[in-house]
Order: sequence, then C-alpha cells, then structure tokens
Amino acid sequence: MEKEHKKGIREISPIDVYKLLPRTNCGECGEANCMAFATKVVNGETSIVNCPPLYTQKYSKELDKLEELLAPLVQSVSFGTGGNAITIGGKHVLFRHEFTYQNPTPIAIDLSDDMAPDVISARIKRVIDFSYTYIGRPLKLDSLALRSVTKDPTRFRELVQIVCNSCQIPLILCSTEPDIIAAGLSVCAERKPLIFAITKENWETMGELVLRYSCPVVVSAPGDLSLLRSLVKTLKEWGIDQMVLDPGTYHSDQIGKTIFQNTAIRKAACKDFDPLFGYPILGTPISVWNGQELSEELNRWQEAYLASMLITRYADLLIMHSLEGWVLLPQLIWRFGIYTDPRKPVSVDPGVRTFGNPDKNSPVLITSNYALTFFTVESDIKTAKIDCFLIVIDTGGLSVEAAVAGRYLSAVKIADSIRDMNVGDLVIHRYLIIPGLAARLSGETEEETGWRVLVGPRDSSGIGQMIRERWPPTEE
Repeated sequence: MEKEHKKGIREISPIDVYKLLPRTNCGECGEANCMAFATKVVNGETSIVNCPPLYTQKYSKELDKLEELLAPLVQSVSFGTGGNAITIGGKHVLFRHEFTYQNPTPIAIDLSDDMAPDVISARIKRVIDFSYTYIGRPLKLDSLALRSVTKDPTRFRELVQIVCNSCQIPLILCSTEPDIIAAGLSVCAERKPLIFAITKENWETMGELVLRYSCPVVVSAPGDLSLLRSLVKTLKEWGIDQMVLDPGTYHSDQIGKTIFQNTAIRKAACKDFDPLFGYPILGTPISVWNGQELSEELNRWQEAYLASMLITRYADLLIMHSLEGWVLLPQLIWRFGIYTDPRKPVSVDPGVRTFGNPDKNSPVLITSNYALTFFTVESDIKTAKIDCFLIVIDTGGLSVEAAVAGRYLSAVKIADSIRDMNVGDLVIHRYLIIPGLAARLSGETEEETGWRVLVGPRDSSGIGQMIRERWPPTEE
C-alpha cells in the first residue's frame, strides 16, 4: 500500500474507494448507490463511517485498506474526552485551494501555577464565556494550557485540580519535568490531556510517562528540524504515535524563521510524503511574552499578528496568553474563513422568517440564503424594529448580486418560493419588497407572481427608512 499512501487524497479516484466498498447499493449511507457514496468520500463530503456494512466482519480487510488509502498525510491527534474532545491535524494537502482543510486550529489560553486562585477562576470564566456569533456560527475558545512556573509538583497539581473542578475544557499540561507532569496526570489522566513536552533531554523518562497514561504528547526541538525528526522517529519506534510537533515559535525580527520551519515541515509531509513530519504543528504566540521587555499593549499586538500568521501557515494548535477581544476575535474569524469549504458558500436554510409581531398587513421581503447576506439583513431588520416576513430563497449560498447574475435568483425562483412557502396565506396584500441589487427582476417578478414589486434599498441598512416612508404602499 506504499504507493497508495503516497497518493494524497486529491489523486484518489472514486473508483479506488468504490472497489473496496460492499457494492450492495443498500442505501444505509443515505446515498442512492455505492458509487455516489464513494464520490462523496473522495470529495470530503462524507466519511466511510457512514457505511454500516463496511464495519462488519465480512468487510474487515476492505475496511483496513480503505482506512490506509484515505489516511491524511498529516495524522489526526485527539486530546480531551467525550463531547469535549479536540481533534487536530488530519490535513490531506498543503494548500487550501487543493482540498478543504479539516479540523480548525484550536486556541488554548494559558494558566500558570503562580497565579492566585481567584485569578485562575477569573481566567477560566473568561475563557468559558468568550463567545461571538459570526454569520450564525458561534465562535469560541477551545482549551486551557496549564503551565508550571514554580516548578513545584504540588503547586502544579493544585492548579490542575482547580481547573478540573471548574470546567470540562480539554487540557494541555505544560512542563518539561516528568515529575511535574506526573503530578498533573495524577489528577486528570482520565481526561486525556495533551502533554507538553518531550525534548532531547527528557525523552526517555517523559516517554515512559506518555506510554503509561496513553496521552498524546508534544515533541519539542526549537530551531532544529533534524533533531525534531530524529526524536519523532525514536518515539514512533518506541510505540508512541499520537504526537504534535513543536519546531519553536519565534517572533519580532525572527518571524520568518517560524514561517520557514512550519512550511518546511508541512511540505515534507504533503509533497515529499515524509511520515515522520506527518503530524500536527503547535504554534505558541504566547512566546512573545518571554521576549524583550515591551509594554503589555505591544505584546498583545505581537501575539495577535503572530497568531494570524500561524493559523495561515500550518499551525494546527495555538497556545496564547491574551484574553482581550481585539486580540482573539480576529483569530476566530480568520480561522472560520480558512476552514470553511471554499467549494460551498456558507448558507442558511431557505424558508420564511418572522420578525417582531407581523400581521396580515405586514411587509414581505425577500433575500438570498447566503449566510453573510441573511444575517446582515436580519440585523438591520431587528435594528429598525420592523414587523415583517422575510422570504429566504435558496440561491445555492450565493449573495443577491451573484445569484441574480447566475440566474440562481430569478422571477421564476421567486414565484416558486412564494408558492411553495405558502406566503400568500400570511398576508392579505400582494406587495413584495425585493433587494435593490435585484431591481432588474422587478418586471418579470410581477408577471410570474401576480404580486406588485417594490424595489428596496441596495444596502439593507436602508430598510427601516423605506418601510417608514413607503409602507403601506399607496395605490397608483
């Protein structure tokens, strides 16, 4: 299977997958036949776990071959348990345009054992409460990195205990001292934390600890990729396979070194098919706080732009210190954009949305189901405090202007939506407000629907003023 392992998922044909499926066309996967399922597997739209027959004893050999065939060039690594578990890595390609990136980069916020208990509790609460809804998707922080600063196993165990009593967030235990990590694991081993880190100095003792507790581990060799690869090879031969790579995160005038190292590792995995570099990469923007003495404000700025660069250049996990919204929110939004499937616009479900307390005389508006368009319109309607009905038309996730140009939003589509959604039963009038960017559809829409069309503003922020000035419409 060496040749197949070196293919990369973009070179796998649906036929390659189809040959290893049961080929019974049973439909248990939800697809019409096995070939349709195979095509979706190759495109990353579904997983082989959705084929129940494949997981019976009869097809065990085929399952093994499929798992090897479809294995990502960058291995997946998980830490945490149950519904709180985090999976990182799992990348098939070097560049996002080649294939959708999997497993968005988690952001871990640090806690240290020299902090007072009330400070620890306050930071935990801020991490848990940090949330922002972006085009209908909640953006949150993901993990806590617990650092041993005092180098006292007892203090570190107390920190871990406080955190375990406070939340179920996945944990990273940070120390190069095996006795300190052992103290932390004595409290939280069942939560399968990520251990940071194995180095050339501690690899044997820390490796034994990792094998004993079956936890994933960070392998650290800052600035030395040859040493990093050697450590991975040794640990792999020793039976440790859940590893994360730490090549070192450099900042200020050495940012280029950080980007070069991350790129070299990922290219080795995805282009040269080097399995020893086929592991997730850790980025530590928190390292800016260990540099030259700068103001806290400048440190936060450095941490913010370094985090953005690391998300862009192959970091599969970040450890950060700042909790300010202006530092973290851009990272969450940037991450969302990078890890959104570029083949599929972010969309919402079509249908009729009700705002306020509309009655039979309330206005009826239409928009596309592109998420950014919808949530912008929704926000402007709520801000203007309008009681209305909003018809969300399935435009394939395209914005109004693009949908009109591509005929995904047309007079016929509007007429069909009004009929299928029974919009006529909601109001007694027959007036429809269409977006200003769809103004050219007004005449055709009146002919297709029998409704009178009012052309709304090009920018939805003007909806409130339009309704105040032109609703209800006067008969001409």
